[in-house]
Amino acid sequence: MHLARDLMISNPLVYLFSLAFLATFFYLLESKFSWKIFKFIPSVVMIYAFSMALASMGIFEYNEEINAIYKTTKTNLLPAMLFLMLLQVDLRHFLKLGRPLLISYVLAVASIAFAFIFISYLFDFCATEASAFGALAGSWMGGTANMIAVGSALNVSHEAFGYALIVDSVNYTIWVMFLLFLVPFASYFNKFTGSEKNKVHMGDIGCACHMGAKRYWLLIFFALFASMFSQVLSHNITFLNQTTTIVIIASLLGVIGSFTALKTLNGSSEVATTMLYVIIALIGSKAVFESFESLGTYVLAGFLILLIHAIIMIIGAKIFKLDLFSVAVASLSNIGGIASAPILAATYDKALVSVGVLMAIMGYIIGTFGGLAVGNILIMLAK
Repeated sequence: MHLARDLMISNPLVYLFSLAFLATFFYLLESKFSWKIFKFIPSVVMIYAFSMALASMGIFEYNEEINAIYKTTKTNLLPAMLFLMLLQVDLRHFLKLGRPLLISYVLAVASIAFAFIFISYLFDFCATEASAFGALAGSWMGGTANMIAVGSALNVSHEAFGYALIVDSVNYTIWVMFLLFLVPFASYFNKFTGSEKNKVHMGDIGCACHMGAKRYWLLIFFALFASMFSQVLSHNITFLNQTTTIVIIASLLGVIGSFTALKTLNGSSEVATTMLYVIIALIGSKAVFESFESLGTYVLAGFLILLIHAIIMIIGAKIFKLDLFSVAVASLSNIGGIASAPILAATYDKALVSVGVLMAIMGYIIGTFGGLAVGNILIMLAK
C-alpha cells in the first residue's frame, strides 16, 4: 500500500503524459514488429487494457486537476478526431462502386442494425447494457472512432465501454478469420446466388485518403477549429444532449470538408488515429471492472448478432444475385473497418483493394449516425 502511494500519479500533466506514452508504446509495437498477437488483440485493446490495469492498481489519483484535464482533453479531441476521420470520405467515388457493391453495403448496414435491435430485445438488456451495445453498433457500422463517439453521446459507463470493446475484439477476430476462410468457396457461393457473371470494375475510382502532401500542422489547426466550433454551436442547438450535438456537428463539418481542398491534405488518418489512441487510453484510465461475470453473455450476444447478419446477407445475396466478394467485403468494411476490409478485398484481387478502402471509409459517416440511431432505439426498448 505504501508502494502504491509512492507510485501514485497526482500531477495532471504526468497523468496525460503517461497515457500518451502508453498509446505510443503499443502503436509502435504493432507498427514496427509483426507480432502475431496483434492479429488477435489490436493495439487499441492493449492500450485500453493496460490503462485500465493502471487505474485498477490505484496508480492514478483522481483529484480535481486530473479529472479536469481528463474532461478537457476528451471533450476537445473527440470532435477533432471525427472531423479528421471524415475528411477521407469521398461520396462521389463511393457512388461509382456499382449496383452489386452498393446493394451489398446497404444490406450489411441494415442487417447489422436489425440484428442489434432484435438481440437486444431478446436478451432484455437494461439501459446500461443497451447503451454499451449502441456503442458497439457504432463500431460494427464504422470503427472504433465511431464507437467512442456513440458511447460518449449515449453516456456509456467506462466499465460498460470496456465490455463492448472486448466483445468487439473477440467477435471481430473470429469474423475476419471466417470470411477469409470462405474465399476459396467463392465460385460455389456465386453459383448458388446466380452471380457468376458479375464482375467488379473499379475504373478510375480512387480514394481521397491517398492524395496530396502531409501537412499535419494545418490538419491539427482545422481539427481544433472544428472542435471549438462544434462545442460553441452546441450551446445554441441541441439534439438529445450536448455531446450528441457536438458529435453530429463535427461529423457534418468533416463531410462538408471532404468536398473541399482539405481532403487533399494527406495525413488526416495518422493525426486522427493518434487522437483516437489517446482517447482510448483516457477512457481506460477511468475503467475499473468489478467482475467479468457478464462478459460471456455479451460475447454470446455478439455472435448471435453476427449470425443474424450473415443469414440476412445470404438471403439478400440470393434475391439480388450478389457475389461473395461484394457481400463479404461489405460485411467486413462495417464490422472490421479500414484495418481489415482492404486485406479481404486483396485476397480476391489486389486490384480491388480500393473497394475495401472506400467502403470502410464510408463507415466513418454511417457508424456515427447509424450507431446513434440504433443506440437510442436499444435504450428505448430497455425502459
